[in-house]
Amino acid sequence: MDSKEETDLVRRTYQYVALYNVLNKFALDPSNPMSTGGWNMMFKSTKLWDASVRAIARPNNDTLYQVAMLDLRAQPMILRIPSFDSVYVSLETSAYDHYCAIPFSTSLGDGDTPQTILFYSARTRGYAGKPVDGVDKVVELSGDFATAALRVMPHANEPERFQRILDQIGELELMTFAQFTGSAEPASIDETFPAYGTSDADVFGTNFLQVMQFVINHSTFDPGDELDQALLAALEPLGVFPGNPVDADRPSIDGAKLAAASGEVKAEQVRIFDDPARAAAALPHFFLPKGSAPLEYILIQSVVGPIGQPATEALYIPVGTADGLAMTAQHDYTITMTAENLPPARAFWSVTLYDTANGFFIPNDQDKYSVGLNSGFALDGDGGIVIHIAANKPESPEDNWLPITRGDIGLSAMLRIYSPDLAKVRSWRPPSAVQVT
Repeated sequence: MDSKEETDLVRRTYQYVALYNVLNKFALDPSNPMSTGGWNMMFKSTKLWDASVRAIARPNNDTLYQVAMLDLRAQPMILRIPSFDSVYVSLETSAYDHYCAIPFSTSLGDGDTPQTILFYSARTRGYAGKPVDGVDKVVELSGDFATAALRVMPHANEPERFQRILDQIGELELMTFAQFTGSAEPASIDETFPAYGTSDADVFGTNFLQVMQFVINHSTFDPGDELDQALLAALEPLGVFPGNPVDADRPSIDGAKLAAASGEVKAEQVRIFDDPARAAAALPHFFLPKGSAPLEYILIQSVVGPIGQPATEALYIPVGTADGLAMTAQHDYTITMTAENLPPARAFWSVTLYDTANGFFIPNDQDKYSVGLNSGFALDGDGGIVIHIAANKPESPEDNWLPITRGDIGLSAMLRIYSPDLAKVRSWRPPSAVQVT
């Protein structure tokens, strides 16, 4: 396999490797602070993330993640969602293929009344999608192993409302189909998972064939989908095809070269996303269902996300600098928006600060990582706002301060717009960060 073939193979498989790592860490990694502790279990978050979080790049401090990890092989799984006193609640589903769907959201008119949702896959034993008494919505997922991640904006800046939402989170319930219907639990299905990696490059370098064979065996492929068929065609010469057993002792291809190719592919996607113009062109194509986005955009989301929502739910906009230079903690910056140029959000917006090396929060004594409705912000007398990225507290309201520690640290600011008005977004100009002299 030459370098061009290795790069093509990495590009076609990166979304699967990335989500295999992410989903398995959420289900199986005890060091992950959001681990569910196993499949068909749920992690309920009642505390905003801080700089100690290392489980995922560019973590979100605007919403509380309620994560259900689903194993749909033996039977369907059912999620009961209460009504929420929040401006924004959204349920995202993703399987190993990294295609996303939003079966429940305040943007879709959900959230005011409780809902019960059933999840299954094409290989779920004994169930083929028939309606079930007491179930409001039946959702077929594209893989046997998946996440159903509920984002809840908790209004942490309003203590009484915050507590009501935490109580409502406590009412979330994940159960098996047998538990819901009062029937006997089916026999469990034993299977050994190939090892996930600390990084995506680890999988490409050590057990790529085993991971991809496992993923292929537990994913649904569309005979009419071009990307699906191109993936299967690229893997078949390597002995990876649907139904083939996972052979733990099978010699791998040249892992060192494949890992190096994955690093080059990853670096290229980061460069694209760090370019405001190219990122703006890519954003509408992120986190979509199968058949809705070309490979070039799926690649970017798999590298920089990797868990997110489509543009109809949220826009993730990197804030570039006015001079085009990279931001570093050696300088202070301001992000200014007039009342007329505030983000066009039907729900809310926020600006969050990360390091560029890993996409993690910048540690600070204030535990302040974002500016927005949830974490607090203050508009000026004209209805606009100036956000300060600074080592020392500015004279302006402290809510508008994103603290940094002076040093040689690359900085990246992310503007999130929840339930965006996409018609207004077309004529809206995103803000830039201006270095303070």
